[in-house]
Amino acid sequence: MQTNVKVLGWLHIVLGILGLLIGCFVIAIMMSAGLFSGDRTAMGVLTIIGTLGVALTLVLSAPGIVAGIGLLQFRSWARVLALVLAFFNLLAVPHGTVFGVYTLISLLNTDAAALFNK
Repeated sequence: MQTNVKVLGWLHIVLGILGLLIGCFVIAIMMSAGLFSGDRTAMGVLTIIGTLGVALTLVLSAPGIVAGIGLLQFRSWARVLALVLAFFNLLAVPHGTVFGVYTLISLLNTDAAALFNK
């Protein structure tokens, strides 16, 4: 079970970093589209939308990274955070659902609970 929790921790970290990279890619595209259009209004609007997109991905990705780091260290708060995130992941069909179910099965196991109660 210890290996399973570590894999889960790394998955949280990697998926969180991927979310941040996607957010940065989106703002780069938005700002580039605004620059190529040559329209000041379009440039401003697309920059604002891109910035809001990055802020949203930061808000959604950062807790996963924090939970992953905590899971690697077997912190009890990280187990709770990962379980909360798992319920939100269930809504992201199809990959989020699979990840959420894997998290729930792994962390609600009694053997896993024992790892975090040390």
